Amino acid sequence: MLQNIPLYDICSLSDINQDDILISRFAPYLDTHKNLFTTHRHSFYHLVLFTAGGGTHSIDFENFEVKPGQIYFMIPGQVHSWAFEGFTDGYIINFSASFIQSFLLQHGYLESFSFFSGNLADAVINLPDQTYKAIKPLFEAILAEAATPALSAGDMVRLLMLQIFILVNRVGVASVLNGNASYNQTLIKSFKNLIEHHYTDVRLPKDYAAMLYITPNHLNAVCKDIMGISAGELIRNRILLEAKRMLINQKLSISEISLKLNFSDNSYFTKFFKKLENITPEEFRKKLINDHGK
Repeated sequence: MLQNIPLYDICSLSDINQDDILISRFAPYLDTHKNLFTTHRHSFYHLVLFTAGGGTHSIDFENFEVKPGQIYFMIPGQVHSWAFEGFTDGYIINFSASFIQSFLLQHGYLESFSFFSGNLADAVINLPDQTYKAIKPLFEAILAEAATPALSAGDMVRLLMLQIFILVNRVGVASVLNGNASYNQTLIKSFKNLIEHHYTDVRLPKDYAAMLYITPNHLNAVCKDIMGISAGELIRNRILLEAKRMLINQKLSISEISLKLNFSDNSYFTKFFKKLENITPEEFRKKLINDHGK
């Protein structure tokens, strides 16, 4: 029975005393950490570039098909599992926020990349051939630096990682066609950042609109144009995601989860969850336990 979803830090996954970064080819990493196939969470940033393999991987309860040339990014706290088919390989880098931030003066630099926002639509990217061919040697260079550290090896790894981030980010930026779209994308990003910080205590779109110095109608129109859903749905979806993450933890009762998410009572929380997910929180938890036991 699933008692509590594991939360891994870098130290628990490394053979050496290293709590800032772990770099590896993917196949040997999988052989060493077979426990990571089942649902788990990370306390660190995590990225994988697939060079071979098939099957699926799941991030925050959404499944993605594994493809060579696909890169995905995860932020601390997200829920994750793998279901590979056949031999799977690539590159993996696990790193702490401080590993990169210690190298930069700009606070929050990682969050400037859309794939580190926690939005799954931006976090799993099937790379164009040109980008894939450009970043694969960078991963090889990172592995080489890790295998035989030279003077300022850590800084070289940071530089190579930043090159990867910038090149991958250009794939997304290239899809922005005009200045208005760029402004709306920035607005959505700011809205999502506000939701991330306030979803337990601020529930109404009009309150977020006030924080953004725009009208509620403007906010809703931009959300529908860019995301295809209303501002209210974005807020509710974030609350639902956190509820799902908490429901994995068997040590938390439904009432405790309801309280942590700032619902007035357990009944209201259950109605909220069932309206969005079509099952009750208890049923969702039982399904997770059954799936985990397969």
